[in-house]
Amino acid sequence: MDARLNYSASQTAGKVLRPVMAAGRAVKESPLPVATQELVAIRVSQINGCAVCIDMHTKEAAAAGETPVRLNLVAVWREATVFTDAERAALALAEEGTRVADAAGGVGDEVWANAAEHYDEERLTALVILISFMNMVNRLNVITQQPAAGDYDAGQFH
Repeated sequence: MDARLNYSASQTAGKVLRPVMAAGRAVKESPLPVATQELVAIRVSQINGCAVCIDMHTKEAAAAGETPVRLNLVAVWREATVFTDAERAALALAEEGTRVADAAGGVGDEVWANAAEHYDEERLTALVILISFMNMVNRLNVITQQPAAGDYDAGQFH
């Protein structure tokens, strides 16, 4: 599959994506646990069908010490026993935050309250920004069929 657009050759993309990627790095440096960040990035990307992001974030998670069992169970996290209550709250928020168009009410109060129980305001802010960031990046990749999955090496963009 060939990409429909070459972002690296576009002046407009360069002007927009440089600060966007800097924002992504800022979230990476936030106090939100790395494991939570990667699990959320994977789940949002699964929902959006962004193969290149799934490739990237599963490899980054593995490089950070995430286990194959947990990585394999992200898609079915509700039925899995390997995630903490805090991670489950983050994954629930990620799903509702990604599916806002599908859920007429957006993110429900119960999901929000559960996330707020597990994360202080700084970590919750980082979580919300991460969910929004991943949705944007997924759409940039999916719409233009950006690079095929499988070629990413952990640490390549960080």
